[in-house]
Amino acid sequence: MIFDPCCLATNKLQRNKKMSVIPAAASLVKYDTPVLISRNTDRKKGRPKQQPTVAAMGGGGPVPSPPKAKSSPAETQKSQQTEEILDSVLPPREWSEEGQLWVQRVSSTPATRLDVTNLQEQLDTLLQQRQARETGICPVRRELYSQCFDEVIRQVTINCAERGILLLRVRDEIRMTIAAYQTLYESSTAFGMRKALLAEQGKVDLQQKIEELEKEQRNLEHQVMELRNKCDTIEKTEAEKRQLSEKKHQEELQALRKTNQQLKAQLEGIIAPQKK
Repeated sequence: MIFDPCCLATNKLQRNKKMSVIPAAASLVKYDTPVLISRNTDRKKGRPKQQPTVAAMGGGGPVPSPPKAKSSPAETQKSQQTEEILDSVLPPREWSEEGQLWVQRVSSTPATRLDVTNLQEQLDTLLQQRQARETGICPVRRELYSQCFDEVIRQVTINCAERGILLLRVRDEIRMTIAAYQTLYESSTAFGMRKALLAEQGKVDLQQKIEELEKEQRNLEHQVMELRNKCDTIEKTEAEKRQLSEKKHQEELQALRKTNQQLKAQLEGIIAPQKK
């Protein structure tokens, strides 16, 4: 695989623009010794000269080694290309301290079997110290495993740049997937909250409607009771009127019968003497 130095430099410049000025923190990624950078001078494209008086930070960076023997131009170009790839894959971190700007790049020292064992031990130790949860969603565990994966990418990139860039693609895809799931979770949570609020509001409206209907029901029941009482009163009054009317009719009937008997007796009294 052929790497374009111009493309790598462009990627490096874009990544450097995104770096925030924060204090350096402990990390599982192995970094070189921090280097002081002047604010008024331009930064060189290569790695700045390391300061032997500053302690290594983040992952226990190595102590500056003595000057190496002169290497061939091919090895120098390969080493420079590896450093540019590392800067592109894992951008240097910067922070301010006492008005001074410091920069720290990832180490380009090849990893040994002991380094891998130490990385695993450091991961287990930090998981216990920071009380990361073993199951479920845990930002601390995710952060530590992400740093561990970055360190593995650094180690692989030094030995094989193509394999390291492939792992970088895998890492970015995983992060993008996790970010998509996080966005989906947040949107679903917001949707659920909106639905819950709407349901609560609908519940209040239904409760008010129930109270209104119950009030209307009580009014209707009161009206029914009044109408029933009125009907009872009317029935009682009519029954009394009917009794009085029947009594009066019976009295009139008795009076007419009595009158009829009297007239009949008188008529018989008149007719009887004439027959004799």
